[in-house]
Amino acid sequence: MLDSMGLPQATRFGPLVSADRLRLARETRGWTQRVLVEKMAEHGHSVTPAALSQLELGRSTPSGKTLLAIAEATGFPLEYFVRRHADAEVQGFFRSLRSAPARERRWAIAQAHLLHDFVRVVEHHIELPELAVPHMTISSSDPDEMEDVSIKVRRSWGLGVEPIQNVVRTLERHGVMTTRLSLGRHDLDAFSVWFADRPVVALGADKGSTARSRFDAAHELGHGILHDASDIGTQQAEAEANQFAATFLMPATSIRSYLSASVNWRTLMDVKAAWGVSLGALLMRARDLSVLSPQRYISAMKYMSARGWRKSEPGDRALGSPEQPQLIGAALRQISRSGLELADIAAEAGLPLADIQEIIRPAIGTRHRVDL
Repeated sequence: MLDSMGLPQATRFGPLVSADRLRLARETRGWTQRVLVEKMAEHGHSVTPAALSQLELGRSTPSGKTLLAIAEATGFPLEYFVRRHADAEVQGFFRSLRSAPARERRWAIAQAHLLHDFVRVVEHHIELPELAVPHMTISSSDPDEMEDVSIKVRRSWGLGVEPIQNVVRTLERHGVMTTRLSLGRHDLDAFSVWFADRPVVALGADKGSTARSRFDAAHELGHGILHDASDIGTQQAEAEANQFAATFLMPATSIRSYLSASVNWRTLMDVKAAWGVSLGALLMRARDLSVLSPQRYISAMKYMSARGWRKSEPGDRALGSPEQPQLIGAALRQISRSGLELADIAAEAGLPLADIQEIIRPAIGTRHRVDL
């Protein structure tokens, strides 16, 4: 049954509600409108899917009882539903667009919105790195043009042309908020939502290959540098982001000397360890730089497939665990010195604490200290 104590507040909030936030709360739970209607009925309030649709489209305003039922069903504080400055629907880039159903993509975007809301409030208390991701355009798919873009980004970030030690940390140092989400139950891989003030890159928490995860992070960075909303979901954008990731992680001027016209797996394993990239990425890079012939590339990929290396390569464990986000955890530790804890920030942001804990868990750590 509805909490009568919260009804007066819900009634006051009704006219201030954001239609986008009604939708995002539902999508955070991965529910259809019909499922939410059923959940609301369990809390003692009946509404039709058609009426809920009108609310999410902004064509009607929820009554106090309806808003309270939505809040109780979804587990979101009433304050969450109040419209915020610059609230707007923002779409995302997805690596596995074809295999990810629309509902799963909406769930993912909703997670990014939660983190974005949370970080906005964090920034009320501490200064985070300024967003410094350049936006560049390319006129064609000319490989040399992409090489130039990657070198310009590396130069502006002081990365030189050698292996990047930590790709996730590099993104965070330049203002990109990163997280890892457990995407195993979703047909998703990495994705990114490029909010104008603080973009979010989400990597899979269950992706065990450090090399592939580093490539994912560079791929999502490529979207932010090269693309805008009109490019979302296009094959060209995905191909360009892949090309950027390859050139960003393996600049031609330095990687070429490590590659050979013949395939020597032991040598490639050494290069993989030094550069933090997969064998598959190295072979493709060698082909694209015309170091490896197309025929030898195809032969090498068939060799990898026959041994199951396309899914799990040798040498993955030697690279260590996938790179973990650090920025939000460091910010919260600094804020805690003033007496504010995670629960305080979540409450100030009007967000469910459990959801925020799950989203930022990789950045704050899950291991506990043992006192002896």
